[in-house]
Amino acid sequence: MALYHKAYNRDAAVAYAEKWALSRNPAFYNFSGIGGDCTNFASQCIYAGCGVMNYTPVTGWFYRSANDRTASWTGVSYLYNFLTGNAGTGPYAAVVRRDEILPGDVVQLGLADGTFYHTPVVLASEGGEIYVAAHDYDALWRPLSSYIYDRIRYLHIKGARYY
Repeated sequence: MALYHKAYNRDAAVAYAEKWALSRNPAFYNFSGIGGDCTNFASQCIYAGCGVMNYTPVTGWFYRSANDRTASWTGVSYLYNFLTGNAGTGPYAAVVRRDEILPGDVVQLGLADGTFYHTPVVLASEGGEIYVAAHDYDALWRPLSSYIYDRIRYLHIKGARYY
């Protein structure tokens, strides 16, 4: 069975982020208050841009319900591991420099000890500033420079694969 490449629709990811940044899509559980909703929201945006999930148990990237999902759908480090290591179906990404980030990509903010804790979605990169949308401390068009963090990584969504 051949694996095909699908372009990432950045406009769709950004449109989704703008629509749901300050509210919640009722099709997805709201994880605010029980670990946070930021990576759930980022995954929803990525899914809006690629339309392909990876239903591999445990190591894939999917959401069917709050109790039927992978850790990569809602966990910061798990999303990173999935996107940067995915060779199967679903989206895949590469760590890039700040100046290579595009709308629809995600950034992850972390502590000095190497722990990453937040996944905002990039809406635009203009005039030297990156603007993001996020859940948990909901944000729409928030300047990335207004966040306080020790470390940052930029994840460029390269596309998605499907059968």
